Amino acid sequence: MRKKRIVVKIGSSSLTNDKGEIDQEKLNDHIHAVAALRKAKHEVILVSSGAVAAGFARLGYPSRPVTIKGRQAAAAVGQGLLIESYIEKFSEFNIIPAQILLTRNDFSNRDRYRNAFATIMELLERGILPIINENDTVSVEELTFGDNDMLSALVSGFIHADQLIILTDINGLYDSNPRVNPLAKKLDVLEDITDEMLEGADSAGSKVGTGGMKSKLLAAKTALSLSVPVFIGHGNGPDKLLQILKGNGDGTYISNSEIGSINTSRQWIAFHSESAGKLFVDQGAEEAILYNGKSLLPAGVFKVKGTFEKGDVVEVFGANGLLGKGEVSYSSDDLKKAIENRSEELRSDSFVPSIEVIHRNRWVKV
Repeated sequence: MRKKRIVVKIGSSSLTNDKGEIDQEKLNDHIHAVAALRKAKHEVILVSSGAVAAGFARLGYPSRPVTIKGRQAAAAVGQGLLIESYIEKFSEFNIIPAQILLTRNDFSNRDRYRNAFATIMELLERGILPIINENDTVSVEELTFGDNDMLSALVSGFIHADQLIILTDINGLYDSNPRVNPLAKKLDVLEDITDEMLEGADSAGSKVGTGGMKSKLLAAKTALSLSVPVFIGHGNGPDKLLQILKGNGDGTYISNSEIGSINTSRQWIAFHSESAGKLFVDQGAEEAILYNGKSLLPAGVFKVKGTFEKGDVVEVFGANGLLGKGEVSYSSDDLKKAIENRSEELRSDSFVPSIEVIHRNRWVKV
């Protein structure tokens, strides 16, 4: 098997016991499985939940706290306990872990986004195991990923992973809830995550986690859009991750070879950037950027909303609504002037070259 870059996501329910403490037996199982992947020369990035779940019992909470301050305090305690356990266990295999705590701001800010990418690449090149978690201690509700399922999907696309493995306490996806319906049918292979599947999924997670099956479906849909195949399921033993890579995992495989990859820069535009304004384009421009792989030129823009500078990201609208997003080469003021002067340029005998408003390499459609 060729060398692959694998993102493994381990949820709270797969790491802790019902009391919220780190379950050493579960942890050892994961450690040995990741070590086996590394021994097979694969690159591994671990996205690990468990900080809040590991910490709340030490704070005297009877169950996972529901307040923001309670969760953040539990994360502050639990994050240290979690990484301490990883460092101790991986040392047996001469594997050095590196802790990376991320927030939404680290993705939405372009410089932080690039720095995070460079850091992870440097760690992988030096044979270090990145262990990534959301920085629950400082995150605020509106700036969270929602759960580590989505974080793992975004990370897998971010680093152009060959496989995302989401380990959970259920052996894959079913056509209905197997905990309620004994006749529920397991779905071994999928090519897409449909809206009907999302609507029918139960969003409730375990007592110690934040994610449920809907969370995993949303993560899988995101990873798939970034051309990363996904496995959702579970397993036991040191070879469980290797068996998953071989196609023998106890779960659901989700992949679609027809979906093309998207580079890191365009991922930032599509998933993480905040739109600073809106452009409205005519039918000719819409066809050019959607179907002909062309850049957006000033001649196709007839209306500008918002205030933005060169290098900002804006939304682009056509006759039937939102078409996509892109990084502009004009400020809003300069683009408005270009539109105002366009009629005079068209009447002029001289050729006036047009700088692209949005270059095709800085454009993503919805």
